[in-house]
Amino acid sequence: MQTPIRRMGNSAAILLPKPVLAHLKVSTGDTLQMDLQEGRVILSQAARHPRAGWAEAATALSEAGEGRLEWPELDAEADKDWTW
Repeated sequence: MQTPIRRMGNSAAILLPKPVLAHLKVSTGDTLQMDLQEGRVILSQAARHPRAGWAEAATALSEAGEGRLEWPELDAEADKDWTW
């Protein structure tokens, strides 16, 4: 597959066709890892932070009324009495 190099301001860009994005399991706005190996450009999914998206998921759960404690007797209120 060939793709042209296009000017973008003072830089250059290539367009990734939809099948390539699907193969990499990425979409517009995602970050790619780019490596150079023996004259080749290697694109792959960038490693995500292990807790990426947790804040948004917690907010969605809370808004759906599912953000309650499973064991209310084990809340963090008593933690203030501990000396760490």
